[in-house]
Amino acid sequence: MSLFHLLIRNIWHRKALSILTVLSVTATVAFIIILSLSKAGVEQGAEKGYGPFDVVIGAVGSDTQLVLNTFYHVGAPTGNIPDSTLDTVKESSEVDRAYGFTTGDSYNGYPIIGIEPEYFMTRYGDQRLSDGSLYSNTGEVVLGAYTAKMLQLRVGDTFYGAHGLVEGGHLESEEEEEGGEHEEHSDAHSIFKYTITGILPKLHTPDDRAIFTTMDYAWAVHEGADHNKEITAILVKPANLLSAQQLRSELESINGVQVVYSSKAVADVVNLVDKGSEIVDMITILCIVLAAISILLSLVAAASERTKDVGLLRLLGKSRGFVWMAMIGEGLVITSIGLVLGLLLGHVGGYLLQDTLFSYAGIQINPLQWSLDHLIIAAGTIFIGLMASFVPAIRMYRMDSLTLFKA
Repeated sequence: MSLFHLLIRNIWHRKALSILTVLSVTATVAFIIILSLSKAGVEQGAEKGYGPFDVVIGAVGSDTQLVLNTFYHVGAPTGNIPDSTLDTVKESSEVDRAYGFTTGDSYNGYPIIGIEPEYFMTRYGDQRLSDGSLYSNTGEVVLGAYTAKMLQLRVGDTFYGAHGLVEGGHLESEEEEEGGEHEEHSDAHSIFKYTITGILPKLHTPDDRAIFTTMDYAWAVHEGADHNKEITAILVKPANLLSAQQLRSELESINGVQVVYSSKAVADVVNLVDKGSEIVDMITILCIVLAAISILLSLVAAASERTKDVGLLRLLGKSRGFVWMAMIGEGLVITSIGLVLGLLLGHVGGYLLQDTLFSYAGIQINPLQWSLDHLIIAAGTIFIGLMASFVPAIRMYRMDSLTLFKA
């Protein structure tokens, strides 16, 4: 009997335990793959989350909160600053591009962001819209690709927003469109109608889950309210590396305004994520240990059951090396099957979870991504399977053939 046929026969003979061991390895590998894809998504999001805008200006408060709200559309803004601050920034020789940013309203939980349409050219280059065109008039909006997909909206649709990031707002009904008029609402947000003029392409940034319109939308919504024009933040692309520091020095004297380096704030967030991931790493290690124990117990049980079979093989002339390779091979086959299934399941899981992770955590993962981490995971899995196979293999190797047969 060849070694290969012996391996297949042994695994099939104890298929229930073999399947449980394979499932244990599969689950562990799939879990690690999903974590790896999520970590890569966080790192990539941190790298390109703020684009060329190395400086963001906003109300005094948490610099991390300001950056997260401005670039990642997470949390509440730190407050508002006078619209005149934008004019001051644009006039500075230290600035290449500067765009005002207003937010505070939403539609079904997706933030409505007011910003000049030139922002998209500065950040993303000359990318064509998936459908329609950019906004030019107050009340016109373009949707991020993910927003359009989840809300199932198209160019030409209209809707009404709501204040804050709540599940509010509503579409204009067919009756309202036919009648030409809608019921009077006490809430100013409920009477300001937005019209969709375009759908953005998939940008692979948090902008995919936002709604964009003209910067003056907030003033139009609150038309008639007695207040000065204010904006939420200013996104700045400095003229050069030194300009960021000079600009900060120029603006620090303005009361109630803070100037934040985008990269520093994002690095602080990533550091917090890294600290939190230590707990996840401990859980991962525990899963790996349990998988290794599962392989070990499976092979030890197999070795105990096959003591007489191994002794008979030895008496028939099979070498110690053949017995050794049979035990090691069984462990490697089971581990390899679990590894392959785990890799596939991990990427399928990433594909199924990508929308959920993006919606709730802003983590955009690429389920088709393969990296050096995969090679490390594969090598580590095979190594663990090999190590777990050593104990029963050594036990069989050292025992005398007659002793094995009599056992």
